[in-house]
Amino acid sequence: MGACRTARERARDEITASIKEEARRQLAATDASQLSVRALARELGMVSSAVYRYFSSRDELLTALIRDAYDALGEAAEHALDTADGAPPAEQWTAVCRAVREWALTHPHEYALIYGSPIAGYAAPADTVASAERVGRALIRVVAGAAASGTLDTPPDAALPDGVAADAERLAAQYAPGLGAARMAPLVAAWAQLFGLVGFEVFGQFHNVVTARDAFFDHACTGLARQVGLRVPQPA
Repeated sequence: MGACRTARERARDEITASIKEEARRQLAATDASQLSVRALARELGMVSSAVYRYFSSRDELLTALIRDAYDALGEAAEHALDTADGAPPAEQWTAVCRAVREWALTHPHEYALIYGSPIAGYAAPADTVASAERVGRALIRVVAGAAASGTLDTPPDAALPDGVAADAERLAAQYAPGLGAARMAPLVAAWAQLFGLVGFEVFGQFHNVVTARDAFFDHACTGLARQVGLRVPQPA
């Protein structure tokens, strides 16, 4: 009985993976709002009612694709950080940023699913948050490691506006106890700026503007590293 159950589970996993892979092919051909369970089932040689045994609705399928994309991006960032273990914090920072960019350029349609235009009529459930946080947590690890080793520059003396301070204090308490609001505020800004840089490239906004894309990205990420207090060696 146990072996039969395992076989059924394996078959279910394979069909689930096939459904998601076909959905990703649809996303590459159109936008997420046009994702069609009926068209997907037709391509897989299934009736749409059979697909609904695996995903109860289009929104549940979208959620699975979104969670997978966030996790794949997060895994790329975490792997880059683990690989750079022992390197100076500024190099670890750049490694994470490069991994985010490389994943996005390799998977533009999945990147668009999580960082593109909102999908009309769809709201991602709260259980996608943990997956979405992974890149941010990797960046925090770099800064926290630099702080622990005493290689993080002193934050600026300028007081944060009240609302910004409250948000930064809350986020520091939740994700990086000990860093403090003065360090968390520029970290959040750098996280947003990183995805702005990547999004501009993925969505074609640098066309006829930036030609030396690799060099420009590294230069921008070095600026973000300084922004969060990481010590960046001056070029020779």
